[in-house]
Amino acid sequence: MPFDLILSPQAAASLKALPARLRSTVREAIEIHLRHEPTKTSRSRIKRLRGLRQPQYRLRVGEVRVFYDIVDTIVEILAIVAKSEAEGWLSQYGKPD
Repeated sequence: MPFDLILSPQAAASLKALPARLRSTVREAIEIHLRHEPTKTSRSRIKRLRGLRQPQYRLRVGEVRVFYDIVDTIVEILAIVAKSEAEGWLSQYGKPD
């Protein structure tokens, strides 16, 4: 069963701001990994974030990080940030358990 994907306004703006080639790569990764198996953690691609209530997961796409939550059959993409900005984003917007 495919999951529905919802981008927050911040994530949509971040995706739109990416260079075209990178934007295409990120869209493809979101479609492949988050549409069908968003909870399937792997060593490098999808990671369940510990100690945080929100966001629950992180998808790695090269130098870009996609932070998202899962509610029932909906994947809520909260942010799309560069690797260098990920820690700062998590400290500012992440909600601890």
